[in-house]
Formats: sequence, C-alpha cells, structure tokens
Amino acid sequence: MELNKGILLLSDPFLKDPNFIRTAVLICDHNEDGDVGFILNKKTDQVLGDLVEIADGLKLPVYEGGPVEQHTLHFIHRRPDIITDGVEIHKGIYWGGDFDIAVAALHNKEISEAQIKFFVGYSGWSAGQLQEEVDEKSWIITTPDAAISFAEEPQQIWKRSMQLLGGEYAQMTNYPIDPQLN
Repeated sequence: MELNKGILLLSDPFLKDPNFIRTAVLICDHNEDGDVGFILNKKTDQVLGDLVEIADGLKLPVYEGGPVEQHTLHFIHRRPDIITDGVEIHKGIYWGGDFDIAVAALHNKEISEAQIKFFVGYSGWSAGQLQEEVDEKSWIITTPDAAISFAEEPQQIWKRSMQLLGGEYAQMTNYPIDPQLN
C-alpha cells in the first residue's frame, strides 16, 4: 500500500519517538509538499468545552493530533449529512467542515461522541520525509476502519488495527515497548 490521503499509519512496536509510541495516525492530506495527519489514540485530559467558548458545557475528549502547532484545533467526523464542507478522506471519514454547525449539532445531541473526534495540533511531515520513515519500517500502512478510528477506547485503536492485519502484525501487539526489558 502506498502513502496517500485516507491511509492509517500504525507505528512499529519498537518506534522510539516519544510522540508516536504505539500510535495510529490517520493521514488526511498527502501532496508534493508533505503529509498531515492526526494521532487517533492519544487522549489528552482536556475536553472541548474548556478550549472553545461556543462549546461550553461539552465534555467531549480532545486528542493530541501530533506535535505540530498544538495551539490549533481540528476534527474528523462521520456525519457529512449534518456537518457541511468537510473533505472525505476515506469511506465514511471526513476531515473538518463547518465548526459552528458541528458544535451546534453536539449541543443538540444530533451527533454522538462516536461520530466526531477533536484534536489539538497535528502530525506533519515535509516532502519525502514520511516515505523515508515508511521505507525504514517505522510505520505500517493499512486502511482505516471507521468504527475503530472513532472507538471509545482510544488505547485499543493501535492494537485492534494491528490485529486486523493478522499474522506477524497481530503477534506484534504482545511485544513489549522496550524489548530490552523483556
């Protein structure tokens, strides 16, 4: 599988970069300038209502999208019928859209937590950088599963996605993070 918008990157179980240990990163943009994605399984202790005034009272968790521009807020969702102007990045998964409509739909309970995910910051790679990391076997490329991507148990996203690949990948979920401690 090649790098492209809509793929899911699963970090190698022994990847040492503290930003990406056992992470699942959804790539939302891939072009000649580089790649942009969001870590799906690093929940912060923040909630949406604490970050944005119009979202006051909303207790939706916010995830760390990556180490780049952590003062920015982004979202993905599964409700293009309600949230307009989003970009489909994979079947059933949309990036962005009208933020005010999204927040109003959350207040009105038209959208559930299982249908939308918010991120502070993003993961970014310059032109060719991510391909080098893939070639070095730092990442495993797969197709995202929408149900898993929006799972309520974010710590299980990496593991469940690896298990879906089967074989040696499923076995890797049992490897220790630091094999020297084994």
